[in-house]
Amino acid sequence: MSVSIINKQIEEKASLQKSFLKTANMLFGKEWDELTKEELYQTLVNTIRQYVSENWIMTNKYYAEHNCKEVYYFSIEFLLGRLLNSNLINLDMKDICKDALADLGIDINELFKQEPDAGLGNGGLGRLAACFIDSMASLGLPGHGCTIRYQYGLFEQKIINNQQVEIPDNWLKNGFAWEYRKADKEVRVNFGGNAYMAEQEDGSLKLVHEGYDTVSAVPYDVPIVGYHNNVVNTLRLWNAEVPKDYASLSGTREQLQERLRQSYRIQAITSCLYPDDSSYEGKLLRLTQEYFFVSAGVQSIVRHYKRRKGALSAFANQVAIHINDTHPAMAIPELMRVLVDVEGMDWEKAWNITKNTIAYTNHTIMPEALETWPIDMFKKLLPRIYMIIEEINARFLDNIRKMYPGDEERVRRVSIIQDGMVHMARLSVVGSHSVNGVAKIHSDILKSYSMKDFNEIYPKKFNNKTNGITHRRWLIAANPELSSLIDEAISDKWRRNPSRLIDLLDFKDDKAFLDKLDEVKKGHKLYLAGHIKRRIGFDIDPNSVYDIQVKRIHSYKRQIMNILHVMYVYNWIKRDPSIKNQMLPRTFMFAGKAAPGYHIAKETIRLINTVASVVNNDKDVNDHIRVVFLPNYSVTLAEKLFPAADVSEQISLAGKEASGTSNMKFMMNGAITLGTLDGANVEICDAVGEENCIIFGLKAEEVMEYYKTGLYSAWTEYNVNPKVHDVVDQLLTGPFVGNGDFHDLHNYLFSSNDEYFVFKDFMSYCAAHSKIKAKYNDHYGWLKSSLINIAHSGQFSSDRTIAEYAKDIWNVHPINLIKE
Repeated sequence: MSVSIINKQIEEKASLQKSFLKTANMLFGKEWDELTKEELYQTLVNTIRQYVSENWIMTNKYYAEHNCKEVYYFSIEFLLGRLLNSNLINLDMKDICKDALADLGIDINELFKQEPDAGLGNGGLGRLAACFIDSMASLGLPGHGCTIRYQYGLFEQKIINNQQVEIPDNWLKNGFAWEYRKADKEVRVNFGGNAYMAEQEDGSLKLVHEGYDTVSAVPYDVPIVGYHNNVVNTLRLWNAEVPKDYASLSGTREQLQERLRQSYRIQAITSCLYPDDSSYEGKLLRLTQEYFFVSAGVQSIVRHYKRRKGALSAFANQVAIHINDTHPAMAIPELMRVLVDVEGMDWEKAWNITKNTIAYTNHTIMPEALETWPIDMFKKLLPRIYMIIEEINARFLDNIRKMYPGDEERVRRVSIIQDGMVHMARLSVVGSHSVNGVAKIHSDILKSYSMKDFNEIYPKKFNNKTNGITHRRWLIAANPELSSLIDEAISDKWRRNPSRLIDLLDFKDDKAFLDKLDEVKKGHKLYLAGHIKRRIGFDIDPNSVYDIQVKRIHSYKRQIMNILHVMYVYNWIKRDPSIKNQMLPRTFMFAGKAAPGYHIAKETIRLINTVASVVNNDKDVNDHIRVVFLPNYSVTLAEKLFPAADVSEQISLAGKEASGTSNMKFMMNGAITLGTLDGANVEICDAVGEENCIIFGLKAEEVMEYYKTGLYSAWTEYNVNPKVHDVVDQLLTGPFVGNGDFHDLHNYLFSSNDEYFVFKDFMSYCAAHSKIKAKYNDHYGWLKSSLINIAHSGQFSSDRTIAEYAKDIWNVHPINLIKE
């Protein structure tokens, strides 16, 4: 390193220290060494914000001056995780900050821990959105996010008496250090009232919308920092507030009380992520949330466009709106409302602009999971939007009847308004120019099964964009030791271009390198064991195989099959203790939240924890198997789990998981996939080869055939397979029945006819676990497979996914932002 570079680094460190100390004085009015860890964290964030803001202003100025087409990614959730560490990495400031603070006796890692996980998301949908906006900024693409500023996250999960208990996730109690309130960007969103077309004196019709309630939508902007490129995009969070002109204290007592009640209703809109929709009120709040952030976002985009770019006739050439699943589907009628009602555009022109602006990503292949809303609820809350959807549907069905004369059954299957419900996926397909699935198998099933009718109507509209994850979060930040090892082997070129991870294949037979890879994994396993000990007071063996399933608790993800297998292994050891000599020590780990109203999922959590209590306290087995449920799964916890995993459990029923992204995160950190040929597992298996993953179970086409013929029988599988019989019976009686039996789980499996084929796949699943032993005992063979998985993980980077979106769907181009 040259003297000039060293001197520059010294100057930068001194400048950063000076800025840090000045910020501490300004924020808290005391010396830095008197600050708490929370105050030190706030000081560091505010110091870094100064660097971010400079690039943010420069980025927005560039977009305006160069008339860039911009993408707006609408998603009901963005699961960001902590931002300080990732922002420092992307700014290329982590090392200098670490050194500058160390000179002051401050451990930067302690400050990282002060940051809460932002309660803006729950699972894969939200984490995907977070990876996507990270990739847009890092690729230099003009792309922004739009969502809700939830005061409370989904919930904080605690395990009490083996059961999930939900407490409020008050993540904003100390504020959100990365957000900027933009009160001057406020827009108004209207709900309820009466909407109708009134005839004018000249015979024309004019819209009348009266008696509605108005909510103020105030944006809070979060900078999204690109990787080493000076680009900073925006994630806009919308907060529901009482309009200023509504807050008057005049009026009768009854009027004041009604205003107070209305204030509570307004604040409730952005109070929590995913309100319980098991009641009418919960469903209504969810629908209100969806329209609130969509309307605010669309109005804001149009206003911004008019101020910067002028005539709306070119809107679709300058703006792309992408809806992540159907929660933001009302962007379609809302954009129509703004263009027709507010801007006075004729219907055909507005519809052409809307369709060419909006693109839709589908995330489910289960028809029963597609979002619908009761007409009565929808029409009462959003009368004008309902009118627009009626018109969209009427015109669409006119065309279908011309295309398929006399085929009224087809008309019924594709109608947006049908059987008393508004079908949001149908609206999303009709009102967009692109519909993509998120894995090859998912997209194929969409076209041939779930949306076959629409694929026949719009054969060029459907396409595939396999999901991806950002390697900056899930490898560079989460696993710096592995990242440094990769740098040593192939240089750091992969950090900008993750496809270059493939160069690691040159080392797959290099035992010295594989030994280093093994040491990295052992270090993370030891760290995770310590974290588990500190968090839940439980010891695990860091030399055991870490077998991990982490994701939302849901029947189709089949956590129940996983824990039934643990029960099977427990029974096996109890019957024949000598079998332990033939077994690998295993630690089975679970994490994930069940929706508060999802009883079977919550019972599954109770079963996992009950089995854990039995297994972990039985000296006959706990030297060979342990079971851990880690509460309150989050991005921060995930960053500890993925680098430590040996086995990645991806065991959903084939044809049910759209893609999955935890499979990619595990793969990128060297875990071996144990899974079905479902979602992106198929493409992972194709990439690494069947010898470097473990596949089991029915294939998607076999599942579809069972559904089609109705020939599957849970009782038959139960009766002919004694191993299934034994573990299923233990849901009612035996060593695992503690705080009441698991009658509800037992009844569910049979009353639903084992809807996700746990019984059918169980023996194949057990056999797959047996294969793990043989593979793991071949020490260098296992490490070679681990390396091959890492090497091929670059193709599952969200950078690749977003580059495909940009080229094939959005038609946007990267910028080169050079700092003066």
